[in-house]
Amino acid sequence: MQHRPQSWILILDFGSQYTQLIARRVRELNVYCEIHPFNRDLTTFSGNLPSGVILSGGPSSVNDKNAPDLNDDIFDWDVPILGICYGLQILAHNEIPGSVEKADRREFGRSELIVDDSTDLLAEIPEESVVWMSHGDHIKELPSNYEIIGHTDNAHVAAVRHAEAPIYGVQFHPEVIHTVHGKQILKNFVYSICNLKGSWTAQSFIESTIEEIREQVGDDRVICGLSGGVDSTVVATLVHEAIGDQLQCIFVDNGVLRKNEFQDVLDICEEQLHLPVKGIDASDKFLERLKGVVDPEMKRKIIGETFIEVFDESIAHDDSYKYLAQGTLYPDVIESISFKGPSATIKSHHNVGGLPKEMNLDLIEPVRELFKDEVRNVGRELGIPEDFIKRHPFPGPGLAIRVISDVDRPKLEILREADDIFINELRKNDLYDEVWQALAVLLPVQSVGVMGDERTYEFTIGLRAVTSVDGMTADWAHLPHPFLAHVSNRIINEVRGINRVVYDVSSKPPSTIEWE
Repeated sequence: MQHRPQSWILILDFGSQYTQLIARRVRELNVYCEIHPFNRDLTTFSGNLPSGVILSGGPSSVNDKNAPDLNDDIFDWDVPILGICYGLQILAHNEIPGSVEKADRREFGRSELIVDDSTDLLAEIPEESVVWMSHGDHIKELPSNYEIIGHTDNAHVAAVRHAEAPIYGVQFHPEVIHTVHGKQILKNFVYSICNLKGSWTAQSFIESTIEEIREQVGDDRVICGLSGGVDSTVVATLVHEAIGDQLQCIFVDNGVLRKNEFQDVLDICEEQLHLPVKGIDASDKFLERLKGVVDPEMKRKIIGETFIEVFDESIAHDDSYKYLAQGTLYPDVIESISFKGPSATIKSHHNVGGLPKEMNLDLIEPVRELFKDEVRNVGRELGIPEDFIKRHPFPGPGLAIRVISDVDRPKLEILREADDIFINELRKNDLYDEVWQALAVLLPVQSVGVMGDERTYEFTIGLRAVTSVDGMTADWAHLPHPFLAHVSNRIINEVRGINRVVYDVSSKPPSTIEWE
């Protein structure tokens, strides 16, 4: 499904670690945007041209042999363009090859921007303000049809404007919070220069999506795989709003759910959300296929393929089902697609990369273009209870990727009990809503311990809790030490097979939120 509204911003990705942040900032202005690789076929957008284009930064030098290049056809659209860092340099390089060179002094971190022209792009920006630089090259020779509108002590070209066309560029990164007035700069570009209004809201998304679902489905039926998480529940509620009894939700016990999750989710969906849901216990089938599998990517593929098989079997008697609805999110898509030059694939998500090439059902992915917090806002508009909206993300492959080795029932039982203690203690101590996601992992490490004057040789549990806005970046949650000590004590005392607990203090990047 494609939910692209008539007015939108195209972000061309040249490989910056901040590209997703550009999209977040534009979305925060209630303007729809999409990220696409720099080498995307531009005819893809001929039916609905963007209202503006942002060229991201990137790790390459424009002078590198295989550096990402800019398709000149973009200028034929006659829409405003904003180049950021590498995006600015490629604009200059395309007009004057060799105009960009290695800087005598590289610039990384905070810098003082001096505004030379406070109109359009830099309107309402103080004469001096802090910006975030991250570049080793600089523009030596600016094309004659550009003028400088901002500089720093180290970069005489920090912000530019084309003399005739609505083309702009900045050497710094307005999308990061360290650029104090970065959001205002992007607001100037999106609102004033591209003439867009902040009209893309959760309610407008719901209205257009319901209309699209009805048009796509017609009189056919849809099966929706519930995971018990926010994403699939929002999708199920959206589809139910659109087509009513043509929807059938399936919640599968795949053997790698949390403690009591199967029955709890069925109760919530039936009694609170009034969704048509059917529970299927397929745990034996999943665990048999996962037996002996250590590689996390293989686990994802197996679980994704088995899910589809279970769905197919559940509706084999009814040929009116034509579609499978699932809760794929925009970060899932971004992390699962490798762009040449830009961000490498981090991992496949079972919603994106774990599906078999041939399915008997067509996909409906209504929230595919949304970030997590946007999905939560849609859920609120749909009337989903707040305590459910605030549930932490839980991966489709479940505990299979939190057992950091081969999966079997005894290991899963250990992990379930430890995870249940951690999550319940977070709730009891009013810390659950303070973190984005919390989880326990069972490590393939056994160590010596002493319990009741006896030597033990048992497994280690790793605890992980992070703070985040959308899951694209995250910091480890600074939970109180007495709380962690209490949780560790409970797990070691109450969960047989564990004699050691560790806490993960890694941020994303460089780490991911999940261990696998």
